[in-house]
Amino acid sequence: MDYGAVNNRSQFSELVRYSPSMMTTAGTLTIFIMVIGVLGNMLTLVALLRHSKIRTVAAAFIARLYFCSLCLSDLLLCFLVLPFAASQFFQGTWIHGDVFCKMVPTLRYGTVGVSLLSIASISINRYILIAWPHVYSKIYTKTTVILYISAIWIFSFGLQVPTLFGVWGMFGFDKKLGTCSIILDKNGRSSKTALFVLAFALPTVIIVICYSSIYWTVRQSHKRLAQHSSDGGKFKKSEMKITKMVLVIFICFVVCYLPITIVKIFDDNVRKPPLHVLGYLLVYLASCVNPVVYVTMNKQYRYAYLETLKCKYNSNLDSITPAPTASKPPAITLGQLKYNSSTKNSDARLKSIS
Repeated sequence: MDYGAVNNRSQFSELVRYSPSMMTTAGTLTIFIMVIGVLGNMLTLVALLRHSKIRTVAAAFIARLYFCSLCLSDLLLCFLVLPFAASQFFQGTWIHGDVFCKMVPTLRYGTVGVSLLSIASISINRYILIAWPHVYSKIYTKTTVILYISAIWIFSFGLQVPTLFGVWGMFGFDKKLGTCSIILDKNGRSSKTALFVLAFALPTVIIVICYSSIYWTVRQSHKRLAQHSSDGGKFKKSEMKITKMVLVIFICFVVCYLPITIVKIFDDNVRKPPLHVLGYLLVYLASCVNPVVYVTMNKQYRYAYLETLKCKYNSNLDSITPAPTASKPPAITLGQLKYNSSTKNSDARLKSIS
């Protein structure tokens, strides 16, 4: 590579002036992340869609829909955005024209919004399932969940439309970073702050509140749960595995996206280019970590991956989970325990009155 030519093309880019070798390394890592992300997310989508029996005791179809949405957004980021990101690292500037300079950041911001809003929606789903199971089936049906997911995609990409048309900031070439991003429009406005609040800060707060509520609900109901049959415990253990998996996905998302957010706030003039490069690499890494989480934290997903690699579909993955015998009482949820407890108290009060 002719680094002198690179520096001439990117005379405004602080990143390339700092270290061409660093940019080459970053480009190579981006390609590696892209390949792993495309293969991992495609494998996950096939496993989720073709193996219809991937399920926990309850809410399997709904969880599968949300995970499909999350994987699809990551797949789009890897397939449509990361090739241009790698090119920017290798070339030191944008060489793909004005049209792609608008479309690529639109896809990047849109898919990131879909990812975090999907995680927030799954967190709300987990909370209602665990704390309010008696209303769960009314809120979550096949139709309503498809509508919820569609709303997430429309909202995330709809936020980009004003910027795409230059009404609220604009997508263009950032001379300091040598990349295409959101820049100020002719009126000096930018949508970055609003996008940060609506697509990052607000979903993060919702997720934290949901998991704090889940923790409190489980803690308060632990003693009542222990008094009932082992099947009730198995049910909760099964659902809690999915809940913990979503929590780990959220933690990975924050770890990957928080550094670049902090760097852009406190180093707007790119005084420390390596921190910006590291931040971007972590953002790209977030698109391929979810399949790893699925494999390491869920036995049924691991089994689905193996069956998919063997080209075996629609396997009865429930066979790895022992079916309850007729002699055992039905599973009891936290909401049922709350209801039973209140019913017993009411019966006691009626007896004392009579």
